[in-house]
Amino acid sequence: MSGKYAFTKALKEVRFHFCQTSEHSAAARSFLTRAYPTMKKNNPHTPIMLREALGVEPKVFARYEYGKEKQESLAGLSDKEIEDKVTGLVKTGI
Repeated sequence: MSGKYAFTKALKEVRFHFCQTSEHSAAARSFLTRAYPTMKKNNPHTPIMLREALGVEPKVFARYEYGKEKQESLAGLSDKEIEDKVTGLVKTGI
């Protein structure tokens, strides 16, 4: 799993938006509880931000060099599907 979260050099920031209580963000919370320590350990200088807000749809944002940004919705996805989406964002540049 550790190689999976080795971020591309072009990645400058990863941001997760999710609700701290709602059911539609449960898989995102579960994924972050499991994967955040590994991501941070493998990428200590890349900011990984967790933004909690009541009632928001779970999403992940990846910001690359030159201000380019991609986002993916995490609503309705399982833990494994979220892992696949996040891996796709952090491995590939814009």
